[in-house]
Amino acid sequence: MNSRWPQPGSAPRGLYLITPDEPDTARLLARTAPLLAQGAAWLQYRNKSAGGALRHEQAVALQALCANAGVPLIVNDDVRLAKAVGAAGVHLGEDDGDIAAARALLGTEAIIGSSCYNRLQLAEAAVAAGADYVAFGAFFPTRSKTGTRQATVDLLSRAASLGVPRVAIGGITPDNAHSLIEAGADLVAVISGVYDAPDPAAAVQAYCRCFL
Repeated sequence: MNSRWPQPGSAPRGLYLITPDEPDTARLLARTAPLLAQGAAWLQYRNKSAGGALRHEQAVALQALCANAGVPLIVNDDVRLAKAVGAAGVHLGEDDGDIAAARALLGTEAIIGSSCYNRLQLAEAAVAAGADYVAFGAFFPTRSKTGTRQATVDLLSRAASLGVPRVAIGGITPDNAHSLIEAGADLVAVISGVYDAPDPAAAVQAYCRCFL
């Protein structure tokens, strides 16, 4: 087991909520605050369309929101932004920088995750470099990201030997999440399945029930 979660049952489990590209900070907070109260395990700040100033503004605001809710905030892609706002950690894609460098900047207590797409070898390398969790996907068709690589469900079970939490992402719904969880997903990462749902709070509850 990874040193971040050394005891059985101590690793995070549940819904890993990811923010949409929302240009209005007040609206982003208003949309997100009720969802944290419904039981999201982690929140990732991701806004691919925002400039640096807006990203900083939103990350600061979300960090305060998450601190109040007791939910770790993970910043997508940007190690320096994660450091600047005091986030719990950072999530890195394959082109977003070195895990060891992120650890050096953020410190030993930071949560560092790595996108491993559909490749177990990437996950093995990420864990060897010090990643605290690995993310695989897309498992199902998704509208949130173009050019995704297709991952197979058995990849989650094959990654059990890595000893770190496994995150599943890509087109996950409360109906199809069960197969991923049964295969070993500790967290399911969702954007549109919650934020675009008719009742986002009810959607969070539905995802959380998948882990019961």
